[in-house]
Amino acid sequence: MKRSLVLILCPLLAMLSSFAWAGSAKEDSTDRLRDAGTVLKQIMDAPDKGIPEEVLDGAKCIMVVPNLVKGGFIFGGKHGRGVASCRTATGWSAPAFVSVGGGSWGLQIGVEGVDLVMLVMNDAGLEHLLSSKFQLSGEGSAAAGPVGRHASAGTDWKMNSELLTYSRSKGVFAGLTLEGAVIQQDSDSTIAIYGKDVPFRKILTGDVATPAVAAPFMAAVQSANHQAKVSENK
Repeated sequence: MKRSLVLILCPLLAMLSSFAWAGSAKEDSTDRLRDAGTVLKQIMDAPDKGIPEEVLDGAKCIMVVPNLVKGGFIFGGKHGRGVASCRTATGWSAPAFVSVGGGSWGLQIGVEGVDLVMLVMNDAGLEHLLSSKFQLSGEGSAAAGPVGRHASAGTDWKMNSELLTYSRSKGVFAGLTLEGAVIQQDSDSTIAIYGKDVPFRKILTGDVATPAVAAPFMAAVQSANHQAKVSENK
């Protein structure tokens, strides 16, 4: 009798645990979409201290990682989860979920949460992103982005940088160096929102419909792009 009860309860508990995980993962992913949209909107609402209009207008993809955690003692680390969208022939793609992780070396104490924004600026950067996993290395692949209403004409961000990176901490927005960080697809969040592990490339090239829960983030992306175009044409 006891053995039969165990055989019945074990699969049931496993099923309930799976449902609980799926619900928690979906809630977390939905919150991340909302938070990413809020970060992008707040940055665009402060143009004199944010991303220059011509930089955003020329970006092929936008990635936002709310509350990237940096910290450590002597050895440091970075980790966060966010979302990305790329331009397509018909507009912006559905959001793809990303994770950012990597180590650093240096004298540092404490833990700090920052909002991270990354812009893919050329075809080489786009192909790296579509590969589902790549490491940032060297000034040619990623650089701290210029800040302000307009990018300085003397900078070489347009020619050389595959990605421009920014961070916001305690209300201060600035370019950020992410040497050695690894960007890859967040499969758990992808499954939670799309119901299966949809390939990164398929989402970011516009072959997947945008889920309803992504509406706030997509609205922020489209609004930011519109604001950049209007400001640049003034």
